[in-house]
Amino acid sequence: MSSESPEYSPFFAVMGASAAMVFSALGAAYGTAKSGTGIAAMSVMRPELIMKSIIPVVMAGIIAIYGLVVAVLIANNISETVTLFKSFLHLGAGLSVGLSGLAAGFAIGIVGDAGVRGTAQQPRLFVVNVCECFNT
Repeated sequence: MSSESPEYSPFFAVMGASAAMVFSALGAAYGTAKSGTGIAAMSVMRPELIMKSIIPVVMAGIIAIYGLVVAVLIANNISETVTLFKSFLHLGAGLSVGLSGLAAGFAIGIVGDAGVRGTAQQPRLFVVNVCECFNT
């Protein structure tokens, strides 16, 4: 092991891959649960709109896929000789993707819940709900 590549340097790269997957999956889970709660409440009033209202749940699930892609990209670049600098870059990339996925999942959950409930009361809000979910 050299000074540029100590034996603990792959740890930080693995933590970056883990952070990308874990945090984005947590955001996706929250967004799915919050949007699903809105769909369940909306389906009592307007059961014919259930399939249209699934869009926020799908959008929240896509966030976990983003985290998975970045985690796989990071994991493919990990070796025993990875430098400490490169490991910290992987950690930063994983944290940025993971934490932004967590925030996006929270946003999609809140916006999706409100949008689905609003669509049940006024069906013209469906287009606004789709635009809000894509903007978050």
